[in-house]
Amino acid sequence: MPADLAVIGLGHLGLPLAQAATTAGIGTLGYDPDPPAATDGPLTATELRRLLAAGFRTTADPTALGRVRTAVICAPTPLGEDRTLDLSAVAGAARTLAAQLRPHTTVILESSAYPGTTEEFLRPLLEAGSGLTAGRDFHLAYSPGRHDPGNRTHHYANTPKVIGGLTPACTEAAATFYGRLTDKVVRARGPREAETAKLLETNYRHVNIALMNEMAVFCHDIGVDLWDVIRCAETKPFGFQSFRPGPGVGGHAPAVDPNSLTERGRSPSLPLPLRMVELAQEVNGRMPHYVIQRCATLLNEHGKSARGARILLLGVTYKPDVADQTGAPAWEIAARLRELGAHVTYHDPHVPHWTVHGRPVPRADSLYDAASAADLTLLLQHHRTYDLQGLSVKAQLLLDTRGATPTGAAHRL
Repeated sequence: MPADLAVIGLGHLGLPLAQAATTAGIGTLGYDPDPPAATDGPLTATELRRLLAAGFRTTADPTALGRVRTAVICAPTPLGEDRTLDLSAVAGAARTLAAQLRPHTTVILESSAYPGTTEEFLRPLLEAGSGLTAGRDFHLAYSPGRHDPGNRTHHYANTPKVIGGLTPACTEAAATFYGRLTDKVVRARGPREAETAKLLETNYRHVNIALMNEMAVFCHDIGVDLWDVIRCAETKPFGFQSFRPGPGVGGHAPAVDPNSLTERGRSPSLPLPLRMVELAQEVNGRMPHYVIQRCATLLNEHGKSARGARILLLGVTYKPDVADQTGAPAWEIAARLRELGAHVTYHDPHVPHWTVHGRPVPRADSLYDAASAADLTLLLQHHRTYDLQGLSVKAQLLLDTRGATPTGAAHRL
């Protein structure tokens, strides 16, 4: 089928969008000069085969971008070493698209971005490269990505889509497109409001997880069962939303303080830093170290040292039941355990091979045998296939960082 939509960037946002658009009967073209490995993507091999069979196609020819009515930029924006979003992939996508941009095209940015990115960063690149004017010659809008890998309840069609256009006409053009994919479209006042909505959604998650991580440490210190506390608290029908602690926070949407961008001159001066976000980053960032401390303490209580201990890591992805390892705390935990002299192995039904700092980590083939042989089994991610009751019987020591084991069956975070 002829392409009506170009998805630029075929990662965790681009492929689900392409899947939804193709399912809706929209001719869709995928463009990505640096596509992620198939095993790291948000779709299974079966889903990818079905997507291609339904008519989705990819290209490395940028001229194909000039033959579509809608182009959505889904380029990755990871955190750099200075904890600011790296917009280089967005810039590359914008320059490539600008060279092919035709009048009346609708351009939408879905990548995580700072408030002001669409107008102050993306717009100049598109206009300079095309000679066209946004809001007059082509439509420009921002719509935050909301894909949740592995979620069986909320998918593209039943998840509302927020849209903020440069002009009212831009908003309506984007709304018309997304209206073909989702049951509900929410119109923001403009791109900045839509960008800031994404910022709020992401930081809300990180701040609340940080609170629970602090509560986990506090409750352990005073001998209180945090998981029972959560069970009781979440019965309150108002004013409380349940979050869970864990060994760290992974995923494609890191906590972001837009004030950190001010120093690099990409954003207007902002009056106050987001202190809650800074604190959340600090709290969540130290959870892998806390997990290592708990491991060492447990081993010591049972007459063993971390040096030379056989430690089995269960689940090394950032979410249950997916293969995506982006930002997963398992990397740091494995690296620190190795530094302590531990012999680390892992098991994950979704990850056939795993490397930490260039060194492969041995994979356990027989889960129960590996748990029985290990001095300590550390549950980092609760995949659906894990029989935790059975594992708690087989394991010599089991530390559950997800609160997934039955009460009394294991040591819990």
